[in-house]
Amino acid sequence: MRDEHHTASPEPRAQSLGTLRVLMLAPTPYFSDRGCHVRIYEEARVLIGLGHEVCIVTYHIGRDMAGIPTARIPQIPWYTKLAAGPSWHKPYLDILLFFKALATARRFRPDVIHAHLHEGAFLGILLNKFLRVPLIFDCQGSLTAEMLDHGFIRRGSLLYRIFRFLERIVNNGSDFVVTSSRAGAADLPASWGVPAGKVRGIIDGVDTAVFRPYSPDEARRALGLPPDRPVAVFLGVLNRYQGIDLLLEVMKILHERGTAPHFLVMGFPEVRYRERAEALGLGGLVTFTGRVDYGSAPLYLCAGDIAVSPKISLTEANGKLFNYMACGLPTVAFDNPVNREIMGDTGVYACPGDPADFAARIEELLADAARRRELARRVREKAELEHSWLARGEELVAIYRELIKKPCQ
Repeated sequence: MRDEHHTASPEPRAQSLGTLRVLMLAPTPYFSDRGCHVRIYEEARVLIGLGHEVCIVTYHIGRDMAGIPTARIPQIPWYTKLAAGPSWHKPYLDILLFFKALATARRFRPDVIHAHLHEGAFLGILLNKFLRVPLIFDCQGSLTAEMLDHGFIRRGSLLYRIFRFLERIVNNGSDFVVTSSRAGAADLPASWGVPAGKVRGIIDGVDTAVFRPYSPDEARRALGLPPDRPVAVFLGVLNRYQGIDLLLEVMKILHERGTAPHFLVMGFPEVRYRERAEALGLGGLVTFTGRVDYGSAPLYLCAGDIAVSPKISLTEANGKLFNYMACGLPTVAFDNPVNREIMGDTGVYACPGDPADFAARIEELLADAARRRELARRVREKAELEHSWLARGEELVAIYRELIKKPCQ
């Protein structure tokens, strides 16, 4: 869906108790079946469900999601990257995104700009010079830390200092910042000087009517998984930052001990990791599916007896955990504040960055069927009681309304 349907002259801007118009800036190839995009989609969907209007402005690639108006920059035929991570193409894509957002905003007349990612917030700061409406920055982790994790810059280099400088400007340039973890919310005042009153942690959520337990048989048959072995599932982008290199080490350790389950690894780009698994002699232990449609994810996740999340970031959100929990999957993850915040005492935790300890936690969990059943019940219950997207949407709307009452910075 494009933005042509916004050409009609809109009604006067929403009042504080009426329908709000939210312009979302998404400097990414939305929608591409990965964590950041799931947050954008679910936030937009719940806001629309609450009776508000949302328009997402994004790159030329990705796919439109039903029911959510989406405006895209012109086609750039040589840029086709859907995977996460920095790119030297992004500066000119973001210039196009700025002008697309400005043109869309002049027709849509938003009450609020909701900018995702640091590039989106930077564009939002510029855009707000023309629009003069509140700007919300949806921060999903430190930009500089992400670029270090991806190997795009080196700590202490000139680029590192430049990006630190830009990140500080962006973090302090919005009217309000929401973060996808409470650890991230604590870091902004402590490390970047953002006033604590301008920051709130709104962690991801899950639609427990969509992500729910299914019988594993259908998915296992469809995916050709061995019927007589336990299955450990992973869903997400495949890169070092998400811990896939560590996961291969975990597989190797378990294989050498003769205790390995079958691993179902869902996500992209998978070719490099499939080749590495074969080279390590692990080809028979793992099924790589490639990209999995978001709508198919609940069924495929339920092929697993357990789930794994070896993500190495200490502050960035870990949205896959919500989906694991809603599907009733006992989950092994590294012990860090983000994962603890989401799973609490229902998670199974390994020492951060330690593949041997991660492998040991998998072994223990697979050897204890009673513990798996109890954790499956508890994680599903926690997802239903504590991680509803509806509650997250209502919290966002409350922030919007409070800012609309105040003069824009």
